[in-house]
Amino acid sequence: MHSIKKIYKKGKGPSSSHTMGPERAARSFLAAHPEADAFRVILYGSLSKTGVGHGTDQVLRETFAPRPAEIQFSDEPLPASAHPNTLDLIALREGEETGRQRVESVGGGDIRVPGQPPAEEEDVYIEHSFAEIADFCKWRYIQTLSDYVELSEGPEIWDFLMEVWQTMKRSIEEGLAASGPLPGGLNVQRKAKYLYEQTPEEDIPALREFQQIAAFAYAVAEQNAGHGTIVTAPTCGACGVVPAVLRYAQVTRNFTDEQICRGLAAAGIIGNLTKTNASISGAECGCQAEIGTACSMAAAALAELYGQNLDQVEYAAEVAMEHHLGLTCDPVCGLVQIPCIERNAVAAMRAMNACNLSYFLTGSRNISYDMVCKAMKETGLSLNHRFRETSEGGLARLYDRRRRR
Repeated sequence: MHSIKKIYKKGKGPSSSHTMGPERAARSFLAAHPEADAFRVILYGSLSKTGVGHGTDQVLRETFAPRPAEIQFSDEPLPASAHPNTLDLIALREGEETGRQRVESVGGGDIRVPGQPPAEEEDVYIEHSFAEIADFCKWRYIQTLSDYVELSEGPEIWDFLMEVWQTMKRSIEEGLAASGPLPGGLNVQRKAKYLYEQTPEEDIPALREFQQIAAFAYAVAEQNAGHGTIVTAPTCGACGVVPAVLRYAQVTRNFTDEQICRGLAAAGIIGNLTKTNASISGAECGCQAEIGTACSMAAAALAELYGQNLDQVEYAAEVAMEHHLGLTCDPVCGLVQIPCIERNAVAAMRAMNACNLSYFLTGSRNISYDMVCKAMKETGLSLNHRFRETSEGGLARLYDRRRRR
């Protein structure tokens, strides 16, 4: 497996697959074709169906500027082997085509070129499953996933994770300070500030816990929807889950930033395993691949912080994913707002519950994380395409922005 740095990418929202990936592809294509005086981009699949809502056309025009870029939205079906997020980049000079390349945006801001071997990149982790990781750790008397990460990545990983955490905290702070409608035309109002400032009539600890965690998750998810700077964890659409639970743990348990980075290291391994063995792309496997993975990452991070053993960390991640199986991706109007923002808050609370459950019941479990990860991939690939980030089914189809029903 590659470095966990591939899981945590800092960038602007609202979508790692629909904005960050295409932007990366466009920059690479632009550098390869300096002779071009104009460009044409053809979007297919999910990129075509929700590209306007996700801002794909906008980010492509901005990337190719000042040279003009024509963006076309194609209904042409893709081959069965193609990723649902596919685009063709075409370089033009005086109206004549000088170069063309097909690129797939595979999730988390990563891209690949069909038919080309991926760029040579040394595997940081020899292990490719949680079972292999657990066996290695027991053989080397390694007690925690964060120690396993340091052994594999080197001590410099902590500087990287500290920058990740500082960016996450800033996204929470900025989100809590902002108000007003989010862009896109749905008139969705920012709610993080309102949530955070409420004073419940009754002093109920569980209600206060929910209020803070939800406010933190809303803050980051709203920053993403507002095209602010966030960290993929593992994607833009699910970026609020991990920061929310870790910030709540820090505020209530007084964890240091250095300790929080230990949690991020454990979360990164879970995200890495899911990306390697299944998918973190909503267009490929539904929202279970994004929010489900984020919930698993957050649950594992909390278990690591609370000093639980490797079996408990795995169980926390497994519980979190198992109860997101089948979750569809049906963004209203192709925007990362409904149900995405609210879903971040719900998943953050689920991560807390999964971690708590793992504390008590690890010895009785029957399902491994590797098993539930495989089940998630099989489930996702079996979902009807309407429920995989095309905005053609579910809430996206039933919602009428004029009647609001």
